[in-house]
Amino acid sequence: MDLKEKIDSKKLPEHVAIIMDGNGRWAKKKGNSRIFGHKNGVKAVRDTVEGAGELGIKYLTLYAFSTENWNRPKQEVDALMSLLVATINSESDTLIKNNVRLLTIGNIADLPIDVKQNLQELKEKTANNTGLSLVLALNYSARWEILNAVKNILTDTQEQSVKLEDLDSQRFEKYLNTTEMPDPDLLIRTSGEYRISNFLLWQIAYTELYFTDVLWPDFRRNDLYNAVIDYQRRERRFGKTSEQIKN
Repeated sequence: MDLKEKIDSKKLPEHVAIIMDGNGRWAKKKGNSRIFGHKNGVKAVRDTVEGAGELGIKYLTLYAFSTENWNRPKQEVDALMSLLVATINSESDTLIKNNVRLLTIGNIADLPIDVKQNLQELKEKTANNTGLSLVLALNYSARWEILNAVKNILTDTQEQSVKLEDLDSQRFEKYLNTTEMPDPDLLIRTSGEYRISNFLLWQIAYTELYFTDVLWPDFRRNDLYNAVIDYQRRERRFGKTSEQIKN
């Protein structure tokens, strides 16, 4: 029995999020530059997206570029942006063929013009696709997202379109980038690090966390399957007792 056959299709996580970590260390082990690792990380993205789509997962969110990543050397940042554009263009037909819808979260407005244009074009081309929703977190940080939500709420209260006494969790979530999607059921982080790194802090309140030592360029669909199998062994209680869940 292969790994895929061990997965219960009736208990799939609806939304899987991944912190793709380890490109630089993978490249260093091979005596190459960090951008070599990023380029090989694209292979992992391709195989993981295909694997998620074949399983029937509805949302896959990939932490592609954080607001903190701007602090990296300019040469690496420029190379990452060029790689992003090239990948969007090269994978466009495949996403359309596989019925994948592209979405983005993060401060897209501050990305380079060519990145924004290519992203927008592919989002429009895939808007009517009904399979996997691939969500790219670009120029994203959870603290930025939450702070931005608070600013917008304050603006709306001043304009009296929202009353503070009516503000609750559900209404607050409408101001988040992820308002149109469910919270992640499963968060995967590669490379053996045990950090959340400013990713979806509000949304992962009850998310199952899975950490693997696999460096991102080596991550493949079987690694995704292992994470899903591990997820399916867990009991998700959401603050309730085991007895309440079983009843």
